[in-house]
Amino acid sequence: MRRKTILNAALLLPIILWIWACVTPDNPTPTPDPEPTPEAFFAKGADISWVTEMEAKGYKFYNRAGEEKECTALLKELGFNAVRYRVWVNPTSSYNSKKDVLIKALRAKTLGMKIMIDFHYSDTWADPGKQTVPSAWKDMSPAEMAEALANHTKETLQLLKNNGIDVTWVQVGNEVTNGMLWESGRVAGQSISNFGRYFKAGYDAVKSVYPEALVVLHIDNGWKSATVQWFFNLMKANNVAYDVAGFSLYPSYWDNAAGGYPDWTTKAQQFVSQVKSFKALYGKPVLLTEFGMPVSEPEKAKDALQYVIDNTSSLDFFGGIFLWEPESEPGRNGYAYGAFSNGCPTSALDPFKN
Repeated sequence: MRRKTILNAALLLPIILWIWACVTPDNPTPTPDPEPTPEAFFAKGADISWVTEMEAKGYKFYNRAGEEKECTALLKELGFNAVRYRVWVNPTSSYNSKKDVLIKALRAKTLGMKIMIDFHYSDTWADPGKQTVPSAWKDMSPAEMAEALANHTKETLQLLKNNGIDVTWVQVGNEVTNGMLWESGRVAGQSISNFGRYFKAGYDAVKSVYPEALVVLHIDNGWKSATVQWFFNLMKANNVAYDVAGFSLYPSYWDNAAGGYPDWTTKAQQFVSQVKSFKALYGKPVLLTEFGMPVSEPEKAKDALQYVIDNTSSLDFFGGIFLWEPESEPGRNGYAYGAFSNGCPTSALDPFKN
């Protein structure tokens, strides 16, 4: 019996010595490599809300090899990874309605692209020059209008969610520099009137359907620091909650006095400077939710887009860039700040491919 015990100990000795060697300071127990940190997502996006209307008119889209492509798939091929769709309350046609947005969003879902929804809270275009109350809401009190806004927001987003569509960002209002749902929701001077009530109704509605979606507070002229600081100081003073600040930048609009398009450099530089100071001032991340350059100047457009990317993509609080309707062109829908010619992408889009 004793001989068997000694034999067993002899057999165990090498194992004991190996374990001891592994846990000594000279031979620490190996640890697995840490999981790699996922790379932050930088949106290379476009608002292509016009696409179904353009298709209905018979317009087609082609890659540079001349192959016909569905527009969303073509943008994915060009390096885009996100899309943005506007929503109107009761448009006179079906375009930009909830159902139209669903049709377009299903395409983006199939392609694995991230989605932003842009609520205009109007039956038609809403921007700093017009924020027309939907016809069905025009006789409502501010409390009733806030409820209608919340219901419209929830119904639209729930329709998307019921169809398996994820939404990453939601704009509550479009270019709301001067407020929304005029006159009751106008922002002017040091007054935000009912704007805070309306924005909160939208914010809460978004979170009730997509708790993880980022709510975007979007204004125009993102290059104009005085306007940006006036507006966001006002929002801060009135405790308006939002997740991301969104800006528009069109650095080379037609100048009648000059008889041409001005150089893009100054406004692009001012935008970059403003963005770099924004996080320190307000503690919020930033998106460039609308960007456009003259379609007739594709090389300048390419340079402008590349400049913005080069000077923002390394900022950990800058989430990306959305071009506004790049698939459009004057001969098709009268818009002069797209990035296509005869249905084919121009060199203006090259920076996204890279």
